[in-house]
Amino acid sequence: MYKKALLMLFASLTVSVTVVDAQDSDPNLGIIPAPVSVKKAPGQFVLSEETIIQADTPSNRAVLFFNDYLANNMYHRKGVVVKAMMKNHKNANLIRLTAAGTDGLPAEGYRLTITPEQVTVAGKGSGLFYGVQTLLQLMPLERSATAKLPCVQIEDYPRFGYRGAMLDVGRHFFSVEMVKKYIDLLAAYKLNNFHWHLTEDQGWRIEIKKYPKLTQIGSMRAQTLIGGYRDRTPQQFDNTPYGGFYTQDQIRDVVKYATARYINIIPEIEMPGHSTAALAAYPELGCEPGKPYKVTETWGVLKDIYCPTEKTFSFLEDVLTEVIALFPSKYIHIGGDEAPKDAWKNSAFCQQLIKKLNLKDEHGLQSYFIQRIEKFLNSKGRSIIGWDEILEGGLAPNATVMSWRGEDGGIAAAQQNHNVIMTPGSAGLYIDHGQGKPSQEPLSIGGNEPLSKIYSYNPTPAVLTPEQQKYIEGVQANLWTEYIPTDAKVEYMLLPRLMALSEVAWSPLANKNFKDFSETRLPGHLAWLDKNNINYRVPVAIGAKDTVMIGSQLNATLRPSVDGAKVYYTIDGYTPRETDLTYNIPLSFPVPQDQYRELQTIVITPSGKRSVVTRTVVYNKAPFAPVNYIGQTTGVKYKLFAGTYTATGQLENATVADSGTVKTFSTVDFRKNKGKYGVVYSGYINIDADGNYGFSTLSGNGSVLLIDDQVIVDNDGKHAVNEQDGAVPLLKGYHKFTLKYVDAGGPPALKVFVNAPGKQKAELTADTLYN
Repeated sequence: MYKKALLMLFASLTVSVTVVDAQDSDPNLGIIPAPVSVKKAPGQFVLSEETIIQADTPSNRAVLFFNDYLANNMYHRKGVVVKAMMKNHKNANLIRLTAAGTDGLPAEGYRLTITPEQVTVAGKGSGLFYGVQTLLQLMPLERSATAKLPCVQIEDYPRFGYRGAMLDVGRHFFSVEMVKKYIDLLAAYKLNNFHWHLTEDQGWRIEIKKYPKLTQIGSMRAQTLIGGYRDRTPQQFDNTPYGGFYTQDQIRDVVKYATARYINIIPEIEMPGHSTAALAAYPELGCEPGKPYKVTETWGVLKDIYCPTEKTFSFLEDVLTEVIALFPSKYIHIGGDEAPKDAWKNSAFCQQLIKKLNLKDEHGLQSYFIQRIEKFLNSKGRSIIGWDEILEGGLAPNATVMSWRGEDGGIAAAQQNHNVIMTPGSAGLYIDHGQGKPSQEPLSIGGNEPLSKIYSYNPTPAVLTPEQQKYIEGVQANLWTEYIPTDAKVEYMLLPRLMALSEVAWSPLANKNFKDFSETRLPGHLAWLDKNNINYRVPVAIGAKDTVMIGSQLNATLRPSVDGAKVYYTIDGYTPRETDLTYNIPLSFPVPQDQYRELQTIVITPSGKRSVVTRTVVYNKAPFAPVNYIGQTTGVKYKLFAGTYTATGQLENATVADSGTVKTFSTVDFRKNKGKYGVVYSGYINIDADGNYGFSTLSGNGSVLLIDDQVIVDNDGKHAVNEQDGAVPLLKGYHKFTLKYVDAGGPPALKVFVNAPGKQKAELTADTLYN
């Protein structure tokens, strides 16, 4: 039953193809990631029950995979027989899977040739497997007596040798079945490394025979935080025990499953930080052995870390010995991130060890810790990977660095001739972050990392020399699971960003085109996911966007973002649903003077999945006249209100606690001195030309921007960091500027942006205003 479900998954990842005209609106034939070279030819190959399948080696993993696919996903191919290669075969309807004809191909490359008479997939090892994946993407989804494939010549190979995705099973545990499904998705999009984050403060997830309490105690927490980290003060918990772990037999099964799909699994055993679950099981490994450690029930960075004693190193070497026996990967990930040094600073043993080893400080002690583990792993024929904190205090001699805090760590490591895997959260590669406005998305750790952001990432920093760039092994996306408790949410956060990642990792830069990716190829892939009940985030309608404009006409030309889906819309201010108008032809609404029109759209797929709602508003109003202001003093005045507020309207009758003049909208000092508060900034903005001006505020918590006492941007209410925009027609001269903000305990972010006519959007800082 499970095998059948997995094969259905791969069926769902095939993309239908139609022959296109000379303009070639689909140059990549719907394939993701975009191949290096696609040369279309006239005609079709018809796969039928007469088709013969031949292979150099019928037992090859790629051949077996293809055979299973056909046997389980096409009506006529039950019991497919793959034959060894025969010369001069008379059958004109043939599929050949071969290592011949691969001369000059880079590693993992393949050639796929489809003529009316035969299909040839040529590749060695994983290259043949990836050629099969491309061939499957050309198959129609619908099961029928025949399958028509377009004639084409494809030559393809990856840009990077390391193409990875991480799944954190420490914060929330996922079944073997879900892990295999995750691996299936990686393989279908030509990723080759699955980073399995197995140990955390919130749970130890791998059976270690020598230390049974790691799973008896360390795999189970007593309860879990409800909602977001800052949602409730004090924090509240669900009073429900939570846990789980993988037996060694289950891990062997997953490794075998991944190997059959050319996926290397990199296990991560965190050290010296993120180790509270282990300390709960074996408190003698901490610097305070008498302390009652417990498996962590909330999120964040904890101060409890391993103490660098001989007992700890013996424990970790024993653990890693069992890990090595389970995972054939060259790489073992040892974490190394977010390890506060408080326990070491307060430990007499650690301070004495620093002196004994002639180390500079606690960062040097961490370097000693990592290098000692590296020596052990090197002695077993393995190499370490660590997060970029392992640079602190000196990098271990043979370590590979995963650069997550931006690119700086990766750049520094490459400049030291160390291998690097780029995975910066700032570039959209932390796919536990939100994908849109927080108010429209499921609870996440924060941020806004849309599909376009991850797609635009280039893992090779220009600051590196060509020689140093060779140390960039590849790229990885990370799915941390503090706020991801279910399989469905894993899929929602992963898809379709995984497809964008695959193109970053595989396709040459010259072949990347976000419009082609998101508007031409992606809708077909999402349709197949939809049909097979695989969850994903439905993109908004192609052509729709959240915006506020000034004008006399609202025009919209739209397309569904998922093949087979429908776009519904309203113009009455109400949220669209299936009962509303269906988009069929381009829309055009005149906007009379002093009125506005509001177009809201939603995409609803055949399975009932929905996109978020987009809102386009066009105002037709007279421009605001300038006010009488002749001052030249820069900065803005402020009024500060102490207390807890959840909306700016609550400031109207509040008591002023402080006032003055500032030249920045930074709220750091206010929060430090006043705790929770509200503030109103007031001043004047100098508009140097008549025109329509766009404004936006980016804030965690509520913000409202007014021009000439009229609300232009309403970003009010308690929320995560969110940017909201507005627009207003202004005449040249000075205009009143008012910015209201409340700090309700969320992220202390507050920025203002302006988009002037003929200019790029830019941050509007307080020192450019007047009071």
